[in-house]
Amino acid sequence: MRVSKNKFVTVTYDLHVGDADDRTLMESATPEQPLKFIYGIGAMLEAFEKNLSGLEPGDRFEFSLTPEQAYGQRIEENVVDLPKSVFMVDGVFDSERVKEGATLPMMSAEGQHMNGSVLEVKDDVVVMDFNHPLAGETLHFAGQVADVHEPTAEELAEMEQMMHGGCGGHDHDGCGGCDGCCH
Repeated sequence: MRVSKNKFVTVTYDLHVGDADDRTLMESATPEQPLKFIYGIGAMLEAFEKNLSGLEPGDRFEFSLTPEQAYGQRIEENVVDLPKSVFMVDGVFDSERVKEGATLPMMSAEGQHMNGSVLEVKDDVVVMDFNHPLAGETLHFAGQVADVHEPTAEELAEMEQMMHGGCGGHDHDGCGGCDGCCH
C-alpha cells in the first residue's frame, strides 16, 4: 500500500536543522517511538506529506523544507513582554513553571491556544517568544516508511484526540510539545 490520502502512516526519521555545513540533530522518530499520522487530514506540514506521497513501506526518504514550507520566518513582534501578574496562581507568581527555557501553554485574547517559550524572567515582566521553535529554520528529514494501512477505529480515535486536545502518536519533546515539529 502506498502513502496516500486517509492512510495511516508510520515513519522513522532523523530531523536536522541548519545549513549543509552546520546541521544539528533536532529530533529522531525511532522504531520504538515512530511518528504515526493519517495522511491528508491536516495533522502534518503539507510539504512534509507531499514528500512522502506515493512511498511504500520500506522506502527511504530524504528531503529538506525551507522555512516558508515549514514554520515561516522568525517574527520579532512575536517576542513580547507580559506582566508577571499573568502568571499568578492564588496571588503568587508561579516560579516553578515560569522559568527561562520553559515552554508554556497560553491563550490569546481571542481564545487561540499557543505555546510560548520563556526567554527571560525580569522583575516586573516575563519575556515570551510565541514564534514556533523551528521558525526560520530549514528542516532536513532522512528516514524510512515503516507502515502504511487503512486506519482502524482505534487509530482514528487516537488521531482525533491528538488533534483536538492531547498528544498522541509521537512525542515531540525537542520541538515544542503537541505543537511540535510536524504539526
